[in-house]
Amino acid sequence: MYDGKIKSFSPSFVRVEGAVKHSLEISKSRIIFLAAMISLCYFALALRIINLSLSDMDIKETRIAILNDNNLKISRRNIVDRNGSILATNLKTASLYANPRVILDVYEAVQKIRKVLPELDEKDLFKKLDSEKGFVWLKRNLHPQEQLDINNLGIPGLYFADEEKRVYPHGSLVSHILGFVGTDGHGLSGIEKEFNNDLFSESRVANGFKDEALQLSLDIRVQSVLHEELMKEYKAHKAKGAAGIIMDVNTSEVLAIVSLPDFNPNVPAEIKMEDTFNNATYGLFEMGSTFKSFTMAMALDSGLVGMEDAYDAINPIRVAKYTIRDHHGKGRMLSVPEIFMYSSNIGTARIASDIGNERQMKFLGDLGLLDNVSLEVPEIATPIYPDNWGKVSTMTVSYGHGIAVTPIHVAAAGGAIVNGGIYKAPTLIKGNVSDGRRVMSEDTSQTMRKLLRLVVEKGTGRRADAKGYLVGGKTGTAEKPGKNKYQKNSLVSSFLGSFPMNEPKYVVLAVLDEPKGNESTYGNATAGFTAAPVVKKVVSRIAPMLGVKPIKEDSPEIKELLHVDYKVKEPTLAAF
Repeated sequence: MYDGKIKSFSPSFVRVEGAVKHSLEISKSRIIFLAAMISLCYFALALRIINLSLSDMDIKETRIAILNDNNLKISRRNIVDRNGSILATNLKTASLYANPRVILDVYEAVQKIRKVLPELDEKDLFKKLDSEKGFVWLKRNLHPQEQLDINNLGIPGLYFADEEKRVYPHGSLVSHILGFVGTDGHGLSGIEKEFNNDLFSESRVANGFKDEALQLSLDIRVQSVLHEELMKEYKAHKAKGAAGIIMDVNTSEVLAIVSLPDFNPNVPAEIKMEDTFNNATYGLFEMGSTFKSFTMAMALDSGLVGMEDAYDAINPIRVAKYTIRDHHGKGRMLSVPEIFMYSSNIGTARIASDIGNERQMKFLGDLGLLDNVSLEVPEIATPIYPDNWGKVSTMTVSYGHGIAVTPIHVAAAGGAIVNGGIYKAPTLIKGNVSDGRRVMSEDTSQTMRKLLRLVVEKGTGRRADAKGYLVGGKTGTAEKPGKNKYQKNSLVSSFLGSFPMNEPKYVVLAVLDEPKGNESTYGNATAGFTAAPVVKKVVSRIAPMLGVKPIKEDSPEIKELLHVDYKVKEPTLAAF
């Protein structure tokens, strides 16, 4: 019964409520602590992600810049020969780079990487991986097996970039004409440099062109033969350099062009600068008696000199401080054909003197021998000739001294001599044929064919006679100029040939720079012993490839077509 007094709460009840409250506060504290720890972890993780992102940002930016700079997403077009054989193409490769900031153990990484890539310098590699940079190249264009082996190392911080490597399947065979590209994918010489922009597929498509290969006029089969035969003589005679050219006389398309020494464009880092010099298009040589072909054509075409004329070749000519003499003089009157056949400097100088310097300069200019050749490579040299072209120059230039041109100049001019008298600019691009210009009459060209054949049959070029193919041509042996005088022991030996002379189709030129005589040449280094045999061997091998059938040289038709009466008819001196 209620007695009117207020009852107090039970002490036990108070104790229970305090315990619960205490437990709740402890739990709450723990939850807050746990949440704080989780938040801290997430915050730390976020900082790490941001840090990694920032540290890799320069990698991405550098890599993007490199990719753009190398045009790695823009394929470089193939280069092919006239028959479609690949001369230059691209292969997909992988290049190795690293982020040194991610490398955990630099020393260990260096040791492992060098087991796969022993060619890498240990100190250089350690320096790269121990840097604070976010991006360093380690090696470009790895072999697939190298890429696999590096990947299997499992080293953090190593990455691969997809690239394309320019590959030249024929190695050094066409090196001077194709040229090569740098690590940035841009052409540094030859066709690769001349057509650099055009060879990028993207630029071609953007300008409305199909992404077809760039087709050259070269025939890799013919190139191989010329390279092989020229290389044999180059080595056998320990020459300083050499050059060879084969050209279609009717179109001036170059089927083969070689310069020695050469280089392997597949390994740019190992290329010696001196080996990149293109003797065929950039080398300037006084070509000696091959120039007599041009002097004789000029003389006959002028109408002032005839095949029946004769000149005094008995004694040397003394003019100013110079003496002009013959290498193996006959010591008698020589007919015009004999002057050419025996390569008489005296007779040729007298003929040129009769024609005069104005006609000489114009004729050589029409043959393209006084200007740059418009060939599709950047390595083209400008001819050197006398500033004061007087009487002495007229005489010396007539037999190839006092004027320096490149072998491609001589080959192109030689084509005009035998093709009916039309000069056409030489080309390395298939089908890029110019209209040309007439530089002499067809009759003069036909007469020159007879004379060139005579040189090979009975004159200084007999070692160029490839049986069955009616080779005609002219030897040229020139002493190289020194500081004060010409050097008798430093020669440029050349042979300018063509075949078949009944209907010329091709010009073949061989040049040896400072060849040395050997036992097989009886110590001789002149053109008849060194350059002429190259032409013989080359013609014998390439004629079947090019569909030129053997000809019966002793047939009545051929004899009548190419016959030359070279005996002196009237022993009267021509004006001098």
